[in-house]
Amino acid sequence: MNDYLLEASYFAASILFIMGLKALCSPVSARRGMLYAELGMLLAIVGTLLKNEIVSYEWIIVGIMLGSLIGGLLARLMPMTAMPQLVAISHAFGALAATLVGVVKFEEHVATNIDSWLMTVLGIEVLFGSLTITGSLIAFIKLQELITGAPITYRFQNIINLILFIGALGLFGFLLVNPATSVVFYLMLGAGLLIGVLLVLPIGGADMPVVLALLNSYAGLASAATGFAINNDVLIIAGALNAASGFFLAMIMSKAMNRSFTNVLFGAVGAKPGELHAQAQAKTVTRYTPEDVEFLLSSAQSVIIIPGYGMAVAQAQHPVQELGDLLMHQGIKVRYAIHPVAGRMPGHMNVLLAEANVSYDLLFEPDQINDEFSETDVVLVIGANDVINPAARYKKDSPLYGMPILDADKAHSVVILKRSLGSGFAGEDNELFYAKNTLMVFGDAKTTLNSLVQLLKHKEMALARK
Repeated sequence: MNDYLLEASYFAASILFIMGLKALCSPVSARRGMLYAELGMLLAIVGTLLKNEIVSYEWIIVGIMLGSLIGGLLARLMPMTAMPQLVAISHAFGALAATLVGVVKFEEHVATNIDSWLMTVLGIEVLFGSLTITGSLIAFIKLQELITGAPITYRFQNIINLILFIGALGLFGFLLVNPATSVVFYLMLGAGLLIGVLLVLPIGGADMPVVLALLNSYAGLASAATGFAINNDVLIIAGALNAASGFFLAMIMSKAMNRSFTNVLFGAVGAKPGELHAQAQAKTVTRYTPEDVEFLLSSAQSVIIIPGYGMAVAQAQHPVQELGDLLMHQGIKVRYAIHPVAGRMPGHMNVLLAEANVSYDLLFEPDQINDEFSETDVVLVIGANDVINPAARYKKDSPLYGMPILDADKAHSVVILKRSLGSGFAGEDNELFYAKNTLMVFGDAKTTLNSLVQLLKHKEMALARK
């Protein structure tokens, strides 16, 4: 392909990436954004494959077929409720590709001469790529509950992590002066892999939205460095967009949780389970049955539904959608309040509700709907905890203090579907559970919601017969 045509295809691909990123900012235009990004990537790949430097396509075709097969199987087999796991494993694959390119590039030049610029970009590529590989894999394992999702801590963990990080930077610095030292290069690679494991192990499940965004940013940095290493402009631009968007998303998620990066990465927040159990035992709650809740919902004029991680675990998004539609069919005003950090990845609840065909127009963020709670008859909470805990407003010794929450407690009645009185990730007992206007329904959320749906349908049929 002519160099001018190649650069034109890269330029067009970059514009499509930017347009896609812009469109992804809104649920309404997100599908269009994905289409822009896919077209941009297709254009970049085709342009690269037609470069004059490529003399053999056999291994390239094998790679495309293998990657397409793995990606297709993951997309088909992973349920929507496991979307955070899919995001994590995708980060790992992307970082693995960048790291392998860095290793190959190093081996190509180690016998000759690696200039300081090439060694700099290779070091960034391999260091960030390697820690993203293992960090993403640990995130996947924790999200998949192959190991506990709670913080895994050990003595002197932050000191050990700091020593490892300084050691990796020291190895990087040594390579800048003595770039042809293979042993040091692979020691740096190993240090990066170990750092990724040790950084993510102490992070609990509720902080995964921030972690996934940060890992996305690290993968973007590795990709941009890969672009510099192989002189590929579109890879530099795509990697930079990825890194910047991931970093800003992590900042937004941290702000929504009232947490700093250092607190997320090194905090390992959580109270002792025994203490929380004792606190819960000392208080009483008002228990309701699905029949009681059905009567309450049918008598309401306005209902706000708050989904949380419990909805994802129970795979209850479809019963939630059906319940909302039935209530609206009865003339009840129904809306969905989505906290930015509900779930285990940015936009987790939005993705699940979109899969269940809940209209985007019914989804609201805290700043859009908090003023409406005081005029709402019933708030239905499905598996959410920390994001509705009033302690965040006033309890200064609480890990939640200062975190923006959904003002569910201000509604006339609050119905909470939950398996138990267990605390959220922050380890803070939720005083809303014991409030006079709160009604608890214990059990599997999907089972309870299906019961509510059937009760409402039976009532509709009875009214229709009359």
